[in-house]
Amino acid sequence: MQNLKVEFENDEGQKLAGILDLPATNVRAYALFAHCFTCSKNLKAATNISRAMTAAGIGVLRFDFTGLGQSEGDFAATNFSSNVRDLLAAAAFLAANYAAPAILLGHSLGGTAVLQAAASLSSAVAVATIGSPSEPAHVAHMFGDARDELDEKGYAEVTLGGRPFTVRQQFLDDLRQHNLPVAIGSLRKALLIMHAPLDAVVEIDNAGALFAAAKHPKSFVSLDKADHLLSSNEDSLYAGRVLAAWASRYLPTLVPPTELAAGSGEVIARTFTDGFRTDVRAGKHALLADEPVAVGGTDLGPTPYDLLSAALATCTTMTLKMYASHKKLNLRSTTVRVSHGKVHAEDCVDCESKEGRIDQFRRSISFDGDLTPQQEERLLEIADRCPVHRTLHGEIKVRSTLG
Repeated sequence: MQNLKVEFENDEGQKLAGILDLPATNVRAYALFAHCFTCSKNLKAATNISRAMTAAGIGVLRFDFTGLGQSEGDFAATNFSSNVRDLLAAAAFLAANYAAPAILLGHSLGGTAVLQAAASLSSAVAVATIGSPSEPAHVAHMFGDARDELDEKGYAEVTLGGRPFTVRQQFLDDLRQHNLPVAIGSLRKALLIMHAPLDAVVEIDNAGALFAAAKHPKSFVSLDKADHLLSSNEDSLYAGRVLAAWASRYLPTLVPPTELAAGSGEVIARTFTDGFRTDVRAGKHALLADEPVAVGGTDLGPTPYDLLSAALATCTTMTLKMYASHKKLNLRSTTVRVSHGKVHAEDCVDCESKEGRIDQFRRSISFDGDLTPQQEERLLEIADRCPVHRTLHGEIKVRSTLG
């Protein structure tokens, strides 16, 4: 699973922090994950669920709601409605940079939020909730004795999950405005409700109310002895695998690409039009190449220039190993670091070109062994005899034909 840190703005211009979990293979679809009330994207259960879903080829975006985790904003100024708007902002980010979410998934109040947001997301074909209340106002009972203070002062500090949070009366007022049964009844998307019978935070009756309000296709899965936060790795990974299998029923059939077959001494690369992720086959060896997110890639593999630098680095270490063995030098290992960049020709004193920009590879070589300074200097000279080094400095012809 590849984890990409991402940022996007909510409707107030505040930056929300997210993690995009991507499978090692082609992405079949994208899912949007909403965490539980006052939790964060880094909750262990969220991470495990994402891991299980990426194993099935589904990319998952999980993010921190406004004022929580690493996202900007004041939590006390948020409410259920702003959570729904944050979800829509996250969906817009996916649609603009990758693909619109086909799956909406929410845990606890996050599940209630995705049910409310689903009507505005035509791309979503499947919606799933885990331990979610059937009414947004259900969360109000978590405030306990602070309810009187909220009514009197308009704000109060409450302790949730062992952490203090300031909550304002507008939060409760907003919760009461949402009629979730109506939203569920007009969902027109596949719905999966997952709930633990022993959930002490959101009682199992909530799952029954959600199921009764929904129209088919709808499904229910019992999480047996799990707690509300799915604290056990076994429970959260199981939930993720079930979610992936269920959602796959509503996703387009994934047609595997034709297997690349390269002969000895041959390299084949194939890039599809939905990104820069490139499958590479070098003889019998499978590789992967990509580009950084900043230029439109998904950063799942090295760039073409990274691979070229790798060729120079590996050729250098192999050449020095052969020389050291032939000369019986006391060399245990060689480490080569190579970086590539482009520099102005006028800044290169030993270059033939004097105009434009030229490619420059910086190569740093270090040895682990009992070597004299003279032996190290000789090895540095031998490094320039590496076949790839010579190829880069020699005359090169690339002849292209239609295959």
